[in-house]
Amino acid sequence: MHSNAIVDPAMTNVAEVRSLKESRPRRTIGFVTASSIVIANIIGTGIFTSLGFQVAEIQSGFALLMLWIVGGIAALCGALCYGELSAALPRSGGEYHFLSQIYHPALGFMAGFVSATVGFAAPTALAAMAFGKYFGGVFDLGSPVVLSFLVVWVVTVFHLWNLQVGSAFQNLSTLVKLLLIGVLIAAGFFFQSKQPISFLPVSGDTSSIFSGAFAVALVYVMYSYSGWNAAAYITGEVKRPEKNVPRSLLVGTSIVIVIYVLLNAIFLATTPIAELKSQLEVALIAGKHIFGPTGGRIVGAVICLGLISSISSMTWIGPRVSMSMGEDHWLLRLLGRKNRDGVPTNAIVLQLLIINLLLLTRSFELVLVYIQFSLLLCSLLAVVGVIVLRSTQPTLPRPYRVWAYPLPPLVFAAVTIWMMIYLLRSNTTESLAALATMLVGFLLYFFAGKRLRRSQ
Repeated sequence: MHSNAIVDPAMTNVAEVRSLKESRPRRTIGFVTASSIVIANIIGTGIFTSLGFQVAEIQSGFALLMLWIVGGIAALCGALCYGELSAALPRSGGEYHFLSQIYHPALGFMAGFVSATVGFAAPTALAAMAFGKYFGGVFDLGSPVVLSFLVVWVVTVFHLWNLQVGSAFQNLSTLVKLLLIGVLIAAGFFFQSKQPISFLPVSGDTSSIFSGAFAVALVYVMYSYSGWNAAAYITGEVKRPEKNVPRSLLVGTSIVIVIYVLLNAIFLATTPIAELKSQLEVALIAGKHIFGPTGGRIVGAVICLGLISSISSMTWIGPRVSMSMGEDHWLLRLLGRKNRDGVPTNAIVLQLLIINLLLLTRSFELVLVYIQFSLLLCSLLAVVGVIVLRSTQPTLPRPYRVWAYPLPPLVFAAVTIWMMIYLLRSNTTESLAALATMLVGFLLYFFAGKRLRRSQ
């Protein structure tokens, strides 16, 4: 009989483990909140910054939109696979829980180690830095550095309060972000002076899509889509997870695909490519063309609100990975403790401290470069795990099954492996550093088990 409890030699005594396991999180998160977490976790800095790098090498409107469609299809395939895993193995933790159950606890610990250290903290710090810059530019007050710290601390206080407050804050911030992005898209459709660009396929588009430039751009696009698996990290707190987690992953990712394609089409249709080329603030530049001189401030305010929502979702999700690890491993048992409302306070505070260190050192951008490889590998192992689990545990109850199986896991695996090969060739140092980080996770797992055996 399959059990969600991970049999791990690195556990503490039986009584303490049982006490932690019996302190189950309350299931207070519904379908709407879970979907908003997915949407908020995906829509971050990537959509507002990456187009400038793409148009530097690709000028075809069709090829540029295909970047976001291909990336969206890969993310959707991954979301479908995570939906089956979350329904079959309903517990918070994401890849940490999945890899532990499917392969070995050591693999799960490795994935959790990556997520708990920099997997969520680094993007949160980057979003906070962007918030400080945009907020200062829009309102002409405050230091960007101070504002970065302030937004992280304020959002953390909301999530330390209780799950109900965190849920309401997440829903409200996500709704505001979607409404404002909708206004930007709608305004773009009514913009009179369109640029001479076509989104229909023309001669030469096929070679552009299969070019090295397309491969480079797709890596940035997939980073913009990262977060499609968000609800899987909080499965233990979702009502009827076998139904709501797969639905939230599917609906949330699908909504973002439509938003991304429309938003990039608006940017390209309203703004000369020459002005977008190699620029980070593509949304600000497009906003000036759409709304006039005040457009930059308006779009900057939109981005600020969107970044708050992203910071909120990552503050919610990241500590749940650390919490799940703390429930299973004596080495991290302090992180598994929750307050009376089921909030993993110690794990949230740890992530906050890591974020503060990254903000102080300003070195997190390098971390983001090398973390991509390890995150891709962890998600690849989880998605392939759908195939492995069907083979090794065919009788395991699966309230939700991947549509058109095995096509989604195969499509996701093909795109991910292709990107990893590219990263190994073009960013060898960062990719090897990512593998070294994962190796540290392995060593910590076996060190904990060896120490426990010596003490017995």
